Amino acid sequence: MKKQKIKKKEKPKKKQNIVLISAVCLIIFFVLGGYLYKSQQAKKLDFMARENASTFVRDYSLTHGSDDAKVYIVEFFDPACETCRDFYPLVKNLMAAHQGKTKLVVRYAPFHEGSDYFVKILEAARKQGKYWETLEVMYKYQHYWASHHRPQPELIWQFLPEAGLNVEQIRNDMNDPEIAKHIEQDLADAKTLNVRQTPEFFVNGRPLPSFGANQLKELVESEVQANY
Repeated sequence: MKKQKIKKKEKPKKKQNIVLISAVCLIIFFVLGGYLYKSQQAKKLDFMARENASTFVRDYSLTHGSDDAKVYIVEFFDPACETCRDFYPLVKNLMAAHQGKTKLVVRYAPFHEGSDYFVKILEAARKQGKYWETLEVMYKYQHYWASHHRPQPELIWQFLPEAGLNVEQIRNDMNDPEIAKHIEQDLADAKTLNVRQTPEFFVNGRPLPSFGANQLKELVESEVQANY
């Protein structure tokens, strides 16, 4: 009788062990599956960077940095995005820290409602050679014209003179149909690259392993070390 009682007590323990082992195996499976997926995505994007570079850099894309740079930082951003504003100083610092070795490529992903309006202003300012000045003014006053993710286009005009712009010329140039075509193409490329939020970065075709300032810094530095 005692032996039978002992056997009955052991059975639940065996079941618990089986459940525990199964749970651990499932966790390992999902972790490895996620890792393999990200690895495959990185390889796919690296292939695209070599074989289909135009997906990352179009002829019309605004760039900043040395033409001889071996490290390309492609940023998809939205002027109405608060996180894009927060990342702006970081990107500037990375470019300065690796001057001559990095090149920034600006791409648009105006996901916020109405934010393509501000992209058109930026592109019109580009024609006056005031792109970066205008972007900085936009970010400086973003909390006024894009408060709570609700862009209010009419509010931006009072701040634009601070960028040294011919504002009336901006009103005309921003309606250039070519600008609308470029925005449409950028959105198409963003979809191809599975860009779902902003900012989204690719460094020499490689996406961030996970989103974050340190991840961007480490990826840029690793590519600089690998290429120089």
